[in-house]
Amino acid sequence: MTQGAPGRARAADERAFRELTEPHRRGLLVHCYRMLGSLTDAEDVLQETMLAAWRGLDGFEGRSSVRTWLYRIATNRCLNALRDAGRRRPPEPRPPFEPPPPSRRSDVTWLQPIPDHLLTDVAEPAPGPEARYGSRESVELAFVAGLQRLPPRQAAALVLCDVLGFSLAEAADMLGGGPTAVKGALQRARAGTAARHGEPPAPSSPEEKALVRRFAEAFTADDVDGVVELLTDDGWLAMPPAPHEYHGRAAVAAFLTVSMGWSGRGATTLLPTRANTQPAFGCYLGGRPAGLIVLTLRGDRIATITRFLEADFPRLGLPATPGAP
Repeated sequence: MTQGAPGRARAADERAFRELTEPHRRGLLVHCYRMLGSLTDAEDVLQETMLAAWRGLDGFEGRSSVRTWLYRIATNRCLNALRDAGRRRPPEPRPPFEPPPPSRRSDVTWLQPIPDHLLTDVAEPAPGPEARYGSRESVELAFVAGLQRLPPRQAAALVLCDVLGFSLAEAADMLGGGPTAVKGALQRARAGTAARHGEPPAPSSPEEKALVRRFAEAFTADDVDGVVELLTDDGWLAMPPAPHEYHGRAAVAAFLTVSMGWSGRGATTLLPTRANTQPAFGCYLGGRPAGLIVLTLRGDRIATITRFLEADFPRLGLPATPGAP
């Protein structure tokens, strides 16, 4: 930001407003995505945030940084969205075959992936020493899904303090409460958020590539045993927006046996991509797009297979057909 930009922006200088806010746009999108779990909702709230910032620019007196000001607006817009009783869950899809009974039904069916290219070039300062989550872990599917199960203010406190590194005083000012109340919400959020059990291999490392290749080979060959062999003992399968979850090797095997045996599916093709900093595949059945598979890795095994039944292939850098460039 150059000297004098706030004054020019207050005079309705659109160029100066972009100069003021554009460095934070990508970070704000990721922030809204963490809070809402849906990239579609996050993009909508980001637009609301920018409109509110434009309209409220006269009230920005510079007593906090532009970053803090924008994150205050975005966080409260996210909280409004989470409180909205009219927030619709996606309709439950009906599979073309009879699946086995699930281990449990998920209550986070709106979860969506975020392409890795939206996680790069986030021009935000590094989180302070109080932050507890690195940039990679804080956008993994398990962490984002866990945030959706917390009360909204607890989730906001956790993201503001433990991901973005804001102080308790700053978070309290952004959330409109006292530091003591925010500290209590933060402690409860930490207690309600599951920790990682085992570290994933480094992105694009030989270890990650070998494990992902073995999964692709087994999955495209309809080799149920080969897929299940790669799972951790407590590995599981989820399929947003379907609520069905299959926990444990036996349950995953039962589902894959039925789904891979469905006569109408056609040949399976997987094309690699990345989402949520995790290895992923565009899945094609009979040459047609059939969702996105994201793998959560722990050590030399797969902890979770998340198959999104709907995915924006062009945005993920995937072609409409597996043979297209």
